[in-house]
Amino acid sequence: MKFRLFSFSILMMLATFATAQFSPVNWKFKAEKLNDKEYNLVFTAEIESGWFVYSQFLEDGGPIPTSFSLEEATGLEAIGKIEEAGDHKKESFDKLFEMKLIKYSDEVKFTQKIKVDTSVKSVKGYLTFMTCNDESCLPPKDIDFEFNLN
Repeated sequence: MKFRLFSFSILMMLATFATAQFSPVNWKFKAEKLNDKEYNLVFTAEIESGWFVYSQFLEDGGPIPTSFSLEEATGLEAIGKIEEAGDHKKESFDKLFEMKLIKYSDEVKFTQKIKVDTSVKSVKGYLTFMTCNDESCLPPKDIDFEFNLN
């Protein structure tokens, strides 16, 4: 009996570890210089086949929308809202959540325009996203980011 309990505990730990390590979404970050004071911060999610990343623009009661948080810094100003774009945007009724959703497969780019003064050398923060396939979802995940403005 003790051996079975021990074996079950080991299996559960391995399953938890494997789930924690599995990520069907890979994030890339790039700063595009527009002029001496303005940049586009580009957040690109590369999404494995069969998985989705959700839009920022979702109603309450469904999956966690993708969101972005920039660290406040003197000389840094966000201009407008973060734009999102992807060739594989799907806006439809989702059976898993039983509501209309906007989600992306394959790849989605989120772009935030910023204005900085010369003292700002980098922009830091984190993003939060949730990913699902047609049968299940992974827990929401926070990803730290840093853009070097050289």
